[in-house]
Amino acid sequence: MNRLAHETSPYLLQHAHNPVDWYPWGEEALARAQAEDRPILLSIGYSACHWCHVMERESFTNEEIAALMNAEFVCIKVDREERPDLDAIYMMAVQLLTRRGGWPMTVFLTPQGVPFYGGTYFPPEDRQGLPGFPKVLRNVAEAYRNRREQVLQGTDRLMAALEGQLAAPPGPRYALDVGIPDAAIQGLQRRFDAANGGFGPMPKFPQPMTLDFLLRAWRRSGDPAPRKMLEVTLTKMAHGGIYDHLGGGFHRYAVDGRWLVPHFEKMLYDNALLSLLYLHAYQAFGQPEYRRVAEETLDYVQRDMTSPEGAFYASEDADSEGEEGKFYIWRAEEIEAALGPADARLLGRYYGVFEGPNFEGQNILYMPRDPDVTTALAMATPEQMAEAVARGRAALQALRNQRVRPARDDKALAAWNGLMLRSFAQAAGALGRADYRETAL
Repeated sequence: MNRLAHETSPYLLQHAHNPVDWYPWGEEALARAQAEDRPILLSIGYSACHWCHVMERESFTNEEIAALMNAEFVCIKVDREERPDLDAIYMMAVQLLTRRGGWPMTVFLTPQGVPFYGGTYFPPEDRQGLPGFPKVLRNVAEAYRNRREQVLQGTDRLMAALEGQLAAPPGPRYALDVGIPDAAIQGLQRRFDAANGGFGPMPKFPQPMTLDFLLRAWRRSGDPAPRKMLEVTLTKMAHGGIYDHLGGGFHRYAVDGRWLVPHFEKMLYDNALLSLLYLHAYQAFGQPEYRRVAEETLDYVQRDMTSPEGAFYASEDADSEGEEGKFYIWRAEEIEAALGPADARLLGRYYGVFEGPNFEGQNILYMPRDPDVTTALAMATPEQMAEAVARGRAALQALRNQRVRPARDDKALAAWNGLMLRSFAQAAGALGRADYRETAL
């Protein structure tokens, strides 16, 4: 057990039994680094992060790698949700150094906390163009020990760049132009994926604020272009595997262009913003599917992400029992055994099981086509399909509830709770749901 055993963050506690001599961020770690003139290895992540768990499993629980870390560095572990200030500063540094970012974030610092090298996930050995973590550790330690002046040459420029990025921006040079929203719409049109919704290539993030802008732009002007981009994206996300079709709520992002295969973690802030977006879209367009998605997302938060005291938890993990997505995926034979042949046939068509396995030989439930088309292909009436899907969802949800759930980060973050309270309050008024009102109060 290391020093993280005394912390309260679920993410830090996950690392409390690593053989790495982890410190939390604080004076003790920084003082030791300065007293021993030893570089700092700073690792930043969060509880629901899949690749954070992978790096822990591959490297931080490995006795040899841990011994190397302990011998050469003062090792500090930070929960980005506890210290967003540190995360923002060092993420900016990693992006300036490498032109990329993400979590887990791995940053090497001078004893004074100045970054001089960094990256994100490193595998335990060379793999797919990434250097192995032990090689990185040895090279950084050797360079800092024997070629320190050369290593630190660029730190002044890096710190100047960081200070420039972090400084308060100057006042606007030009008055706001009413043409800016139109220019933004045109820019989004150039990047819009007309077939699948969303903007740009994979991976695809939901971008609720961009979509909210499109809704506001349509309301302001009546221009059909923003409405089309919004509706295609909302529908494709609601039909994709990024949405949990059994339990409600959205996963963090999709690794493909079709919203099919998600990174399975669920974040409170995503579900706060997306539930409100679907609610507003329902109010604007009267599309029942948008109301259903908004309610199912809020019901998920109410059921699975709310503490007995009424606070909202921060996130749910991507992994359970050490496997990514295990809680959410299905084998076709599991579905048939649970539902029987008739309902399994209809639900299998509805949720893409008949399209073949789509994730490591199993199935992420998604809607490969519009429900009326699926119903016609299944040669069923709309009533038959709706009843079979309702029965099937209830049966699979009950079965899934017997599985080991992903770990939950039970921190209550004030800003994220504020976003979620707003969603419940507005939904209570718009939909007349007394239970949402109670949750908001």
